[in-house]
Amino acid sequence: MDQLGLLIANQDQKATGGGVFERLNPISGEVATRAAAATVDDAQRAADAAAAAFPAWSKTTPKERRKILLKAADLLEEKGPLFVAAMGAEIGATAGWAMFNVMLAADMLREAASLVTQIKGEIVPSNRPGSTAMAVRQPAGVVLAMAPWNAPVILGVRSLATPLACGNTVVMKTSELCPRTHRLIVETLLEAGLPTGALNAVSNAPQDASEIVEALIAHPAVRRVNFTGSTRVGRIIAEKAGRHLKPALLELGGKAPFIVLDDADLDEAVAAAAFGAYMNQGQICMSTERIVVDNTVADAFVEKLAAKAATLVAGDPVKGQTPLGSVVDQTAATRLEQLVKDAVAKGAVLAAGGKIEGTLVDATLLDKVAPSMRIYAEESFGPVVTVVRVGSVDEAVRVANDTEYGLSSAVFGKDVNRALAVARRIESGICHVNGPTVHDEAQMPFGGVKASGYGRFGGNWGIAEFTELRWVTVQDGHIHYPI
Repeated sequence: MDQLGLLIANQDQKATGGGVFERLNPISGEVATRAAAATVDDAQRAADAAAAAFPAWSKTTPKERRKILLKAADLLEEKGPLFVAAMGAEIGATAGWAMFNVMLAADMLREAASLVTQIKGEIVPSNRPGSTAMAVRQPAGVVLAMAPWNAPVILGVRSLATPLACGNTVVMKTSELCPRTHRLIVETLLEAGLPTGALNAVSNAPQDASEIVEALIAHPAVRRVNFTGSTRVGRIIAEKAGRHLKPALLELGGKAPFIVLDDADLDEAVAAAAFGAYMNQGQICMSTERIVVDNTVADAFVEKLAAKAATLVAGDPVKGQTPLGSVVDQTAATRLEQLVKDAVAKGAVLAAGGKIEGTLVDATLLDKVAPSMRIYAEESFGPVVTVVRVGSVDEAVRVANDTEYGLSSAVFGKDVNRALAVARRIESGICHVNGPTVHDEAQMPFGGVKASGYGRFGGNWGIAEFTELRWVTVQDGHIHYPI
């Protein structure tokens, strides 16, 4: 098996001391990837390379940056089979999920290419005669990018595309769970023509993550941090960034509520709930985790969703015979089993699923879930969804907001104005009326509130995250000073 090195200044390099780590296939247990285990010195060299490349890259024309990003999008699509193989081996993803990742990630590169001429300023009226005042946006510097394993191409590309479009250089700390997948992204962008040092990749052994991240955040050339991942780790990133006064964009965990009102189209609601809860084995930050259903339609809804869930079995994605693949590792499967057992022991009804074999977890539906159960509040991040029955719209809103998280949400009801009024009361960065909680588009403002993080990826909103806003004046020199 080839060993992946570090990519620093466009060169494949071994880690200092020759350290390596292995990522195992979650189903077979065989080695999926062997990669260089960077040291702090390696991380600092990557940041130094990005710093050295920044002056030239930040001065490139919009046309040059657009050309590279558009070429990268085409190359990414051509490499679809490579991503399918890497994601299947490293995280047990289905081919369908891998190709969806490639499709949306290519869209994100093309959207970023369109942003290169949208990095604008404005003339601001000045109270000083003879003064022209401007608000201008400029590249910030080196960006530290950290993306997770669950949607590795989408979120990996998202962490890089807008920073590069804005004229920044980047160090990507790849995920320990999918180093080959993330490496493919970096190789694609370099193949598209990024100059030496504009994008660097550092892989690390799991036990070294904290010191590697701390060293990169502390590096004086790093001016922005973006992280997508768990809230637990996000809090650590925020603390480290805050200590060094580095702005951070954090997209963290979720516990997405899906409200079913008494006038909802149940067939449409069931289809959207099943997709939102079970797509990619429920391992999406936007995954539907809590279905809040009006009592008057709860029995019918649960019956329909249970029937749908029963068809969503898990299997080895390499064989391509099942709609669901593997969860990321045995720890995740064991935790899901514990959450289900705890809920059933405390009175929840197992309406569908519950079968777990190794890392293969069938679509599972828990009805009549209550606050005393762990799964009511804890993010399951797997193919397990809960139903909470409520007696009014006000109670539905209260339950929907009864969580520390606030990323995505959904409301189903035929009276759209009524459903929209409910949507406005939900504490989340994203809400879809009569649509699933899982929905992403490259040009949309994507991010959460509360413990789901802060800042926004996507479209023009991303420009503000990865540029410095400066006040610049030109004055005519004829100024009267009081001293």
